[in-house]
Amino acid sequence: MTTANALPKTAMQRFLDGVEKVGNMVPHPVIIFLILIAIVIVLSALLGAFGASITYEVINPETHEIEEASTEVRSLLTAEGIRFIYASLVPNFMAFTAVGLMIAAMIGAGVAEASGLVTALIHKLVAVSPRWALTYILAFVGILSSIAADAGYLVLIPLAGIAYLAVGRHPLAGLALGFAAVASAFSVNMLIKPLDAVLVEFTNDAARLVDPDRSIGLASNVWFSFASVLFLTLIVAVITDRMIAPRLGAYDPKNAAEGTTTDQSDMLGEQESRGLRFAGYSLLGLVAVFCLLTIPSWGPLRNPTTGELIGNSPFMNGLITLVVLMFLVTGWAYGIGAGTLRTLSEVIAAIEKSIKSMGGTIFLFFVLSQFVAYFTFTNIGTVMALSLSNILQAANIGALPLLLGFIVVVAIIDLLLTGAIAKWAIFAPVFVPLLMQLGVEPEAVLAAYRVGDSPMNAITPLNAYFALVVGFAQKYDRTAGVGTIVSLMLPYVVWMFVLWTALFALWKALGLPWGL
Repeated sequence: MTTANALPKTAMQRFLDGVEKVGNMVPHPVIIFLILIAIVIVLSALLGAFGASITYEVINPETHEIEEASTEVRSLLTAEGIRFIYASLVPNFMAFTAVGLMIAAMIGAGVAEASGLVTALIHKLVAVSPRWALTYILAFVGILSSIAADAGYLVLIPLAGIAYLAVGRHPLAGLALGFAAVASAFSVNMLIKPLDAVLVEFTNDAARLVDPDRSIGLASNVWFSFASVLFLTLIVAVITDRMIAPRLGAYDPKNAAEGTTTDQSDMLGEQESRGLRFAGYSLLGLVAVFCLLTIPSWGPLRNPTTGELIGNSPFMNGLITLVVLMFLVTGWAYGIGAGTLRTLSEVIAAIEKSIKSMGGTIFLFFVLSQFVAYFTFTNIGTVMALSLSNILQAANIGALPLLLGFIVVVAIIDLLLTGAIAKWAIFAPVFVPLLMQLGVEPEAVLAAYRVGDSPMNAITPLNAYFALVVGFAQKYDRTAGVGTIVSLMLPYVVWMFVLWTALFALWKALGLPWGL
């Protein structure tokens, strides 16, 4: 990794350099997950032999009723476990939604990149934005990208790297900025998204255990989420400018992988400007089509039962389709205008090229999907989560300390169980009633869950997109590895977790409203 000058490194920089060095000594991510699979198999056999289990209450996602359940660690070395390993190889991979999402996103992104639209948009953004504001804009957009589910991982993160390269800054700093914004602030947004509907439903089911008439709405955390987005935007931007970028120093294009474009020219010619106009016209046409599909009360993309558009509706649940079409349509329109991508055959070739470039990542996802399936089968994560929650529940401390302890437990478990819905199904029936009996509103408990659920997403190996970010980094630095990404993300994770938790505690202490 290059450095900007010969100034002495701070203790933190030396520590992060050490993390990177050690982390990059580990083998290829595929080998790492093969080792983890072996560990899970052995650990499941040991815990299963000792009969590790736990009894708890959980919300049934279909009936929304509280049910008592018992979970025990299942061994992968029993007859049942061996049958599962043998028979589920392909189903595990097919059920791994990150693969389909990635391929779908690359259909649109591949066209936009091959036509030159992505580069032109970045150059336009750089031209119209003050240099100091670029970091804040990317951080803000990255946090808001969670409205389109996981699309931000596939679109915003590489765009942030390209944007930084376009202004002569280290592209790894841009990737780190994008990853932190997308992953470590995933649970909050200024808009209502499909995830909110599920979390609120589970919260209401748990709250009714104490008060049958108690319920919260989709906007129950809107004020806290709004403030969190602005607060986290500031944190991500400051860490990038004050810690990450200085540590990386100046970028040397010679470190880039073969075939990676490192042109830093930010000038737009007549063809590029014409292409952007064509892209703008096509975007307006696409927006008009979707307005017809969503705005009228009979719109087919509204919820067919309730008629709602924001929340649980086909439009919100399928936003990735809109993202793909936006890049596909505008990318092709730009190509026609700029003369870079005119025919349908050229468009298809661009799509094929983008998907071929993901071959290594698809294979990694195949191995990762097996690990996730085996880990889920064993129930080790569930037993650990419930054991920690029982310890916290029995601590007999005040409401605010219990909320803060809850945030810490959620963060720890997020390293093993990354699914926000699955964790909340476990934690909601335990902590919502408990804290309501201590005078804490369910909105506060849900807000605390949001704080604990996100920051660790940027460093957990169970994040399906962590390895993808490693691949993005290797385009600009052939020597980049797992240690590189971990060392870049640790400052974000630590500071976002600490300061966001402090914001939550202050919000609670001041009695500010959580939402509508």
